[in-house]
Amino acid sequence: MTASILMPKLGLTMTEGTLSAWNVAPGDTVAAGDVLFVVETEKIATDVEAQVAGRIENILVPAGEVVPVGTTVATLVTEEGATPATPAPTPASPPGSRVIATPLARRRAREAGIALSDITGSGPRRRIKVADIEAALVKLRSAPPPEPAPAPAPSPAATRRQPTPIQSVAARRLAEAKRTIPHFYVQAEADVTALLALRAELNAQPGCARLSVTHFVVAAVGRALGAMPEANVVWTDDALLELADADVGVAVDTPRGLLVPVLRGAGGMTVDGLAASMSTLVARALSGRLEARDLEGGAISVSNVGMFGASYLTPIVNPGQSAILGVAAVRPVFRPDSAGQPALRQELGLVLSCDHRVWTGVLGARFLDQVTRILSTPLALLRA
Repeated sequence: MTASILMPKLGLTMTEGTLSAWNVAPGDTVAAGDVLFVVETEKIATDVEAQVAGRIENILVPAGEVVPVGTTVATLVTEEGATPATPAPTPASPPGSRVIATPLARRRAREAGIALSDITGSGPRRRIKVADIEAALVKLRSAPPPEPAPAPAPSPAATRRQPTPIQSVAARRLAEAKRTIPHFYVQAEADVTALLALRAELNAQPGCARLSVTHFVVAAVGRALGAMPEANVVWTDDALLELADADVGVAVDTPRGLLVPVLRGAGGMTVDGLAASMSTLVARALSGRLEARDLEGGAISVSNVGMFGASYLTPIVNPGQSAILGVAAVRPVFRPDSAGQPALRQELGLVLSCDHRVWTGVLGARFLDQVTRILSTPLALLRA
């Protein structure tokens, strides 16, 4: 029987997606789990797999077209009685390197430092399985050491490389955000002397998850959203959208590009609970296991570069949100105490980037003041 292959809905707000690449052609025989095509949405690139075996009859939408959800993009001739569903999405690999591999095989190859393009898969349509990776490792370990290479020739001044789908999407979206969102910025320093002492005491307790400064900052932003619902708002084409939950995005630098998954209910968590949830979310981002809905929602995100010693970060508002907090390094400074004598304090540089269509300068200053006061008295973050 002939069945339709549809453009899948990859998130609650998705209405269309770009069919960026086909992995099959008319007449190809596919097995369940084979990658059919790649879809790019505003926030993520996704491989779409076949749900049943069959033969590709027709491809109705060429690569590069923007397609509404539910549109038939191809037809598949299946065995009599088989009922194919809408193809299931899995995280995509970069365009130009359409290597078909299982998620476990991709992860094992990254751990071993092996390029998937050097492996011949033993699965259907040469799909690479984890057993293929292990066999390649055995072969590499038993190979004799290579002869010393001659001195390399001078390298060219520059090389070109293809960006990953996520890098392409991020570049396009952030360039658009910088052009269309009227940014303004509010800067402050938070006294985190007490926070660092509390963090050290908590991290010294055995059997407990280690807490980072980022955990405390995300928790403080969530609490500030809960205390100031007028800041939990985003701009849409026809209205201001007031969000009900205090969700906070967290910028994560991954091998595939920058991702900003959203931590649900951050405003109602203790810092320990938030750390556990955030650890799971970040791990999924790094391993390429995020789903489209993980990247949706929230009015504000947090981006921390303090671990690299930066004094300040002035970030770009993430598209679909209305603010982002740039977090820098903790610096020791002397400030006058109550008696006017110099006292050593630890201060954290913060820059709040705001969408002026939603935020006023007063609102931005009040919100940042709320965050800094929470960080300076962090004991409240231990309670829900």
